[in-house]
Amino acid sequence: QVQLVESGGGLVQPGGSLRLSCAASGFTFSSYTMKWYRQAPGKERAFVALISNTGGITMYSDSVKGRFTISRDNAKNTVTLQMNSLKPEDSAVYYCNVITTYTYWGQGTQVTVSS
Repeated sequence: QVQLVESGGGLVQPGGSLRLSCAASGFTFSSYTMKWYRQAPGKERAFVALISNTGGITMYSDSVKGRFTISRDNAKNTVTLQMNSLKPEDSAVYYCNVITTYTYWGQGTQVTVSS
C-alpha cells in the first residue's frame, strides 16, 4: 500500500531554515509527480511546491518562491523541501502528496516559525 511519511518539522525562529523530507513506498516513485501542501489553523490546505517525476520541472506557490526548494532522490524514494528565510506565516502542518490511481497524503509534519 502507498505510504508517505513526512519528517523534519519543528520550531524555528523567523529567518531560520528547516528541511522537510517525505519517504515514499508502495508505488513506483520515479513515475510520479510529488507535491507538498500546507495547512494552517483555520485555513484550507494550500499548494506549496511540486516536482515532476524526473525532477526536471519544479513549481512553487508565489508565497514561497525564492525561499523554498523542492528536490527528489528517486534512488531513495524521497522528496525534500528545503525551507529558508522562514516567516511566521509559514507556520502550518506540511503534507506530502502523490496522485496515482488515488490521491494519497502523509500524516503531516508541524512547522512553527516563532520567536
